[in-house]
Amino acid sequence: MSGKIIDGKELAAQLRSEIADGVSRLKEEKGIVPGLAVILVGDNPASVSYVTAKEKASQEAGMYSKEIRLPESTTEQELVSLVKELNSDPLIHGILVQLPVPKHISDKAVINAIAPEKDVDGFTPVNVGKMLIGEECFLPCTPHGIIKLIEFSGMDIRGKHAVVIGRSNIVGKPVAVLLSRKETNATVTLCHTGTKDISKFTKEADIIIVAAGRPMTLTGDMIKEGAVVIDVGVNRVPCPETTRGYKLVGDADFESCSKVASAITPVPGGVGPLTITMLLFNTLESAKRAAR
Repeated sequence: MSGKIIDGKELAAQLRSEIADGVSRLKEEKGIVPGLAVILVGDNPASVSYVTAKEKASQEAGMYSKEIRLPESTTEQELVSLVKELNSDPLIHGILVQLPVPKHISDKAVINAIAPEKDVDGFTPVNVGKMLIGEECFLPCTPHGIIKLIEFSGMDIRGKHAVVIGRSNIVGKPVAVLLSRKETNATVTLCHTGTKDISKFTKEADIIIVAAGRPMTLTGDMIKEGAVVIDVGVNRVPCPETTRGYKLVGDADFESCSKVASAITPVPGGVGPLTITMLLFNTLESAKRAAR
């Protein structure tokens, strides 16, 4: 069999159209324009690219976008003070500090400074805790996007066995929680570097989310026929044939996995577009809550 490609760009376009409609209605009915502040410290090329994409997406959705770029020398106290100023800014409904921050700044201190009601990344301990116990909160963007992609593939998550490879606080742990909540109702196995034989679990899985940060973590001989594979990895590997000298690949071997899976996300063009989309979704929700 040949797996269906789960087109993240197509799903993102659909959801962003719905978000733009929601932004327009909020403006007309309440006179409120959702505002997103994105803070970038330093000039890391990947971070600059991400921030530019987020700013463009928010503007296309009709939102107010405030981009703040700070020098690498910015102190932790200066950054935390800025976050606290934005917490009290009525024009801002979402605050995002682009990670990683420079080594002399504690990312935990910065995240903890963000007001939970403006934490559209879903990273603060308050929102993480609410997610864990099933209360209303901002869900972390990439894990939320992964759930949307699985649903978009046509897979009914309820009752399925899902295997998550990777236990990061940004993807692995939260997506495992979301999959196991009552509304999704999957049985979840979380694999990581301490798992002795990952293939033992993946061969039994209906859904596999691979977020290990390492190419070839998942290969076709490790999955059962008909499984849905969501590849979160983005890795640069040497490729002399390209002008850049490298190509982007995921954590799954696309060629072998796509021959066995019923559906699989590509890299790029799979999970990536959903991360920014769910950020816009959370910003709109924050503005709606402020209008209540």
